[in-house]
Amino acid sequence: MVGREHEIKVLNRLYDRNRAELVAIYGRRRVGKTYLVDETFSGRFTFRHAALSPADEESKGLLQAQLDHFYQSLVLYGMEEAKKPGSWAEAFFMLEKHLQKKDNGSRQVVFLDELPWLDTPKSGFMRAFEGFWNNWGCHRKNLMVIVCGSANSWILDNLINNHGGLYDRITYEINLSPFTLHECEAYYKANDIAFSRYDIVQGYMILGGIPYYMGYMDGEKSFAQNVDDMFFVRKPKLLNEFDRLFDSVFVNPEAVKRIVRLLYTRNAGYTRREITEKLKITDGGRLSRNLNALIAGDFIIKYVPFGLKKREEHYKLTDPFCLFYLHFLNPDRQNNPKFWQQNTTMPTVATWRGYAFENVCFNHVEQIKDALGISGVITTNSAWSKREDDKDGMQIDLLLCRNDNVINMCEIKFYSGEFAVNKRYYNTLMQRQEALAKEVSWKMVVHNTLITTNGLKKNEYSGIFTNTITLNDLFRESR
Repeated sequence: MVGREHEIKVLNRLYDRNRAELVAIYGRRRVGKTYLVDETFSGRFTFRHAALSPADEESKGLLQAQLDHFYQSLVLYGMEEAKKPGSWAEAFFMLEKHLQKKDNGSRQVVFLDELPWLDTPKSGFMRAFEGFWNNWGCHRKNLMVIVCGSANSWILDNLINNHGGLYDRITYEINLSPFTLHECEAYYKANDIAFSRYDIVQGYMILGGIPYYMGYMDGEKSFAQNVDDMFFVRKPKLLNEFDRLFDSVFVNPEAVKRIVRLLYTRNAGYTRREITEKLKITDGGRLSRNLNALIAGDFIIKYVPFGLKKREEHYKLTDPFCLFYLHFLNPDRQNNPKFWQQNTTMPTVATWRGYAFENVCFNHVEQIKDALGISGVITTNSAWSKREDDKDGMQIDLLLCRNDNVINMCEIKFYSGEFAVNKRYYNTLMQRQEALAKEVSWKMVVHNTLITTNGLKKNEYSGIFTNTITLNDLFRESR
């Protein structure tokens, strides 16, 4: 398996502990949660069950369909056939008896995939699951139960932040994130797909390091041909994926999509108050759950722009797939089946690349810190715009405010060649540096830092940058 070294190590450590474990794994759709568990524990499952998608059954008969399917999984894993369960309490009692019968003292691994789908309306699932764990499972030192799901709001509300019968019962949680650039490169190499790092970054800017999407890449075609196949041909592979991302995991997906579409309209993001005002919605628990689920799914980040207070924290859309879809495919999709091959130099694509590369950097701050030699320094990350109607260049893409009294003022530029600083840009940087210096303590030093694809061209103005981070630095392995 490519990547996930840390998660595999953690899961095997939990497996080796002599105590009951209830492990929750969550993250966005297609990020590889099921694959991680299946590969890590291949041949070691005592019981494994994947729920039925609610979209595949009529709601009236969904509970019985889920119970029948659970029973069938028990039979597949060696339980003697019996009367099918009529409730989740009976189903989990069957599971308890089955595990007891198979117990020889060694570790027992139970994997319940897409757990939120089992919790159908008025099914009594949560009460039965609480009873299974609290009255039986938590007392068995050789039992390891792994639950998984893409419905992050359900996982957070019912397991991670549960204030009822499962309060503080999760022994370990894993929020599985998309691949980094380092892992993307390893994935392509493992699948004999020859892409340059320049193309891998552009792939990340479109697909966001989601292994499932990357699996559509065809090594016999160019990068541009692959993009057209996924998005612009007559029947593209990922045309409906934006809706599926939210329809399959949120109770009210249209409300969530409205939030995502709003955040797309401003690169710096919006405050919570601005979100409620612009969408004309109530500022309450439902909004909190949706925002927290989007954060857990790596769709958005929450940050405080430089110079503002915590109550003015912003929500910013950083998911590459959503940004690409909303820029090129919504509301009107291009009818040209070779759009990407024929328009790679067009202004609309160049503009998108600039913003998309900024988000690559936001998603690889740890690699940037490592390249700067400050991995061990406590740092806060933010962006800064002097004014909303900024016309004088007083906008800074990324600020790394460090505990060692240094601020890295990062300029992010996506270029096919070396980036060259001219006199006009030099003066703009000087103005930004002076404006920033007025906003910080006299003890702080501002370091101009360039993050670009192919490095900095040396000339009379290039000395304005103290540090230069290149594409290769973003491919560093996470520590």
